[in-house]
Amino acid sequence: MLELFWEVIAEQLDELRSAKNATEVLRILASENNPTRGFFAGSGGDDTVEDALHTAGWTVVWAESSLYYTMRAPDGSMITYVEGDILPGDRHGNNSAQTAQPTN
Repeated sequence: MLELFWEVIAEQLDELRSAKNATEVLRILASENNPTRGFFAGSGGDDTVEDALHTAGWTVVWAESSLYYTMRAPDGSMITYVEGDILPGDRHGNNSAQTAQPTN
C-alpha cells in the first residue's frame, strides 16, 4: 500500500513539472472534498512541489518558509502553498486584490 502511495506522488510531481498555470496545478492535486483547492500528500518525500513547478518555469514571488509560499506560473496565475494545501492565487496577504488571477 505504501508503495502505491509513493507511485501516485511521483506521478503528481511528474505532471507538475509541466504545469503552465494554476488551474493545471489544482487539477493535478485536486481534493475530492474541495475541488477549488488541492493537497500534496507527499511533502515528507525527497521531491517538492516548489522544485517541480520551478522546472515548469514557475517562480517564487513570496515565501515565509518551505511550508508557506506563493508561486507565479508562466501565464501569470498564482498558487499559495500552505503545509501541503494548494490554494489558488496569492493568499499570503489574505485580501481579495491579492487573489486575483488571469483567466485561462
